[in-house]
Amino acid sequence: MFGNAPRAVWAGWCPPDEQNRIELACRCLLVREASGRVVLLETGIGAFFEPGLRERYGVVESRHVLLDSLAALGVAPTDVDVIVLSHMHFDHAGGLLTAWREGAAPELAFPRARYVVGSEAWQRALQPHPRDRASFIPALQGLLEATGRLEIVSGDRSATLGDGWSFTRSHGHTPGLLLTRVETPHGPVTFMGDLVPGAPWVHLPITMGYDRYPELLIDEKREVLERIQAENGWMFFTHDAHVAAAKVGLDAKKKFFAAEPIAELHWA
Repeated sequence: MFGNAPRAVWAGWCPPDEQNRIELACRCLLVREASGRVVLLETGIGAFFEPGLRERYGVVESRHVLLDSLAALGVAPTDVDVIVLSHMHFDHAGGLLTAWREGAAPELAFPRARYVVGSEAWQRALQPHPRDRASFIPALQGLLEATGRLEIVSGDRSATLGDGWSFTRSHGHTPGLLLTRVETPHGPVTFMGDLVPGAPWVHLPITMGYDRYPELLIDEKREVLERIQAENGWMFFTHDAHVAAAKVGLDAKKKFFAAEPIAELHWA
């Protein structure tokens, strides 16, 4: 998760367990618009893994945590109108599927939703590289196409989402990673996806071993962070176990850091 950063550095941010694993989240962002439309940014890892894979990846919950979290907010799967995916890796798109059941074929968990994904990310899922083939769920693309409610976007706007939403594209982690920007009464929020998975990764040199082009990612990160800081916006983190969102700060040495961090994002 920290690329070529020495353990002595990253262990201070994310202390590892006895198996050298760190605590990570798979956080999603729920947006309920004034019109009543319900939009979900990503779906996390879900519960599609069979028990053996769940143990391998250290997934501690056997239940579909996203569905439980939505239910606690009074949102049923049938209430979700739009789901936006930054890319198709299983820890961001696995929650689209119902929980694993022995002998049962995978099914989509959100029967009414429209789905939005970037064109490059979609193509990568259809034709993955050997380096990241294991990061995709083979059955998922066919299930999404079969709904007839899939929008594959190639620009910075979505016909499904409309005004108030826009995208920045990043290619350092995976081709065509979509960073969704949504206007809110508290300022614009950018869903950082795997460009900046959490507060420690705001520091420019910190990248992941999963990133296909780390140097490109750093350049992309700088540009996005400068934009968010200039507009006094918020970063939303998907993988940080303790920080859900933060603003972009600059320290005395002109290094970026996560300023004003908040553990949960519950805005009216």
